[in-house]
Amino acid sequence: MADMRVRQAIVQALSDEMSEDPNVILFGEDIAAAEGPFKTSEGLLDKFGPERVRDTPISEMAFTGAAVGAAMMGMRPVIEIMFMEFLGVALDQLVTEAAKMHYLSHGEYSVPMVVRASNASGLGFGSQHSQTLENWVVATPGLKVVTLSDAQSAYSLLRAAIREPNPVMFLEPRILYAERGPVDTSIKLEIGKARLIQGGNDVTMVAMGNMVNVAKQAAKQSSLSCEIIDLSTLVPWDRQTVLASVKKTKRLIVVEEAPLSGGWGSEIVAEVTSNLFTELIAPPIRITTPDTPVPFSGVLEAKFTPAPDDVTRQLKYLVETNQAPKPWWVMAGLH
Repeated sequence: MADMRVRQAIVQALSDEMSEDPNVILFGEDIAAAEGPFKTSEGLLDKFGPERVRDTPISEMAFTGAAVGAAMMGMRPVIEIMFMEFLGVALDQLVTEAAKMHYLSHGEYSVPMVVRASNASGLGFGSQHSQTLENWVVATPGLKVVTLSDAQSAYSLLRAAIREPNPVMFLEPRILYAERGPVDTSIKLEIGKARLIQGGNDVTMVAMGNMVNVAKQAAKQSSLSCEIIDLSTLVPWDRQTVLASVKKTKRLIVVEEAPLSGGWGSEIVAEVTSNLFTELIAPPIRITTPDTPVPFSGVLEAKFTPAPDDVTRQLKYLVETNQAPKPWWVMAGLH
């Protein structure tokens, strides 16, 4: 087991899969000669050559479409979208072509491709380059959606995504790229299976991406017995693990770096409420970002996402009163 930064774990996963399977290819903007805008393909061009690691023109629609065709012909392309927002010009290729091809061809074709995209806030890229945008892709039958939260999940989930026979949207919160953690290359993680980060009895906290770290810090600050689940896969999400946890704790908090309106946590809350309504002792709540663009100012951006103190305040209020608190930005006097 070695300590790696998240970006290094991504490089290692790509390298290991490319070494084991000659059909795995990598392409995107600045991923070859420049080794990726966030150094997530460092050394791969030298190791595997320009036939398998290719720079592309600045046309997400073109190289996403090329990946769909390559996957249909037996390759396993991994493409990189520099910022999640740039996927907008290529959504047709992903959600209309890649995600539907197996269905439309009556199972004759599969599209084993991975679309990696950096997303989320925290590094000062402003409102047009800092969104999470999971809601662009979650309502797409045929497409799986995964988010890393640390170096181990970056490595193990990316390898699982590359081996998946269906298209996978692999989201990478870029604020985590420099974070370091242990990576055991023998650990296999399964798409569709959440990770239990820690056990607890007072409340279930479900989070993804960088919000897993926020939830862990908040739980520690609160001194409450919190069961923390890293959802990891958003489509298909692990209903069994979440429902079993909430059935035990009888309370649910979803911590998400997504807007209050349309965030992925609404699906979790709806499912839990439908299945466990009579067993809950408090209303399920979501801790989200406000419905505003991500600020460019570093001071404002730091106040845009829920911090551990904000989550702790919400967490303690829910457990102590069994009532839903007001949004954290209201409780913090930012509204």
